[in-house]
Amino acid sequence: MSDERPVTLPTPAEGRAVSQDAEPPVVARLIVEIRSDGSRTIARGAVEDSLTGERTTVEARGSTPLELIGSLTRAIFQAPALARRAARALLPGRPSSKK
Repeated sequence: MSDERPVTLPTPAEGRAVSQDAEPPVVARLIVEIRSDGSRTIARGAVEDSLTGERTTVEARGSTPLELIGSLTRAIFQAPALARRAARALLPGRPSSKK
């Protein structure tokens, strides 16, 4: 039996904006699916560079949330240049145009 169910995202309350600040342009997308059975957790996903359209996959495993975060961070920074650029763009105070 597959656990592929349609995903329903919550919508903001009527009359409330999620953010009233003008947002900068999207430079990368990171999509991660996290699965857990209580003893181990697996995060799989993809990173896409919005400017070039390049894509790469990311996978991380851990038995605790902290282990998973560390593993996911290492996976992103050890990935090809695309993922490194995308990860740098996510860091505060870092310009996304650096290589």
